[in-house]
Amino acid sequence: MSAERALTAFAGFMVLLSVALTWFVHENFLWFTVFIGANLFQQSFTGFCPATIVLRKVFGFKTEKELALNQ
Repeated sequence: MSAERALTAFAGFMVLLSVALTWFVHENFLWFTVFIGANLFQQSFTGFCPATIVLRKVFGFKTEKELALNQ
């Protein structure tokens, strides 16, 4: 799995988690959902996402470009 796909899966999981927390725990968890959306929005313009750095360093995911070069 590439880092880009892992990031998409992680973001989707975090959105679902934040919605569940908002529904079952407290309504202020809605701000967590807002933070995730804002981070995804800025990442689409800048290409910078801290979660990708963590996924690459801690879990060893490679980008799609790196995976294509290794084939």
